[in-house]
Amino acid sequence: MERRVLNISNLQVYYGAIRALDGISLEVHQGEIVSMIGANGAGKSTTIRTISGLVRPREGEVLYEGQPIQRLPAHQIVERGVGQSPEGRRVFANMTVRENLELGAYTRQKHRAEVKEDLDRVFQLFPRLKERLTQSAGTLSGGEQQMLAIGRALMARPRLLLLDEPSLGLAPFLVQSIFRIIRDINAQGVTILLVEQNAHQALRIADRGYVLETGRVVLTDTAANLLKNDMVRKAYLGEA
Repeated sequence: MERRVLNISNLQVYYGAIRALDGISLEVHQGEIVSMIGANGAGKSTTIRTISGLVRPREGEVLYEGQPIQRLPAHQIVERGVGQSPEGRRVFANMTVRENLELGAYTRQKHRAEVKEDLDRVFQLFPRLKERLTQSAGTLSGGEQQMLAIGRALMARPRLLLLDEPSLGLAPFLVQSIFRIIRDINAQGVTILLVEQNAHQALRIADRGYVLETGRVVLTDTAANLLKNDMVRKAYLGEA
């Protein structure tokens, strides 16, 4: 039986009086790519931010490798092996590419040899970043900034990688490249939870998927079945 890396149960999250998550439950098994799809405001990014410790749930539990993490500060969740590439990339514009990547390894400063290995691994995935190493992150193109955001998350050496809208705002040829790289990262042994507006691409590379609407999971199945599901095809894949 596959080992559950992440198990979320009955997650309730509020922003003031507004309920953003209404009892979400989901699980991610070791080695999987699991995609969350849904319209804007469905609760996808809030789910990611809650797992990361950036948002505190009012109720519910987040188990990572069998241990509750919903009350831990974000840096301790990173130390346990959860990395995040946030929506909108959020690179540090005035810092160089190298400085952004080194910041991703902030919790691992004692392990310099490993950090050097991880830097080389990021350069293998994203050769462009090596070319831009001394350049300010704010001068990079959108695609390069997305590479940097994912590379920075990988510098924490995560076993679970949370990707929030990695294709947002990118040209179609770059979207294809980013999704190929996500598959490569997964093939290297990293479990991935992916939030993505491009439902077709997200489900094509995923093992399983969850469909969110107004803070609830309304459908879950294998990615292959979701691609064939009439409701998903009409609502998220643009098919009549």
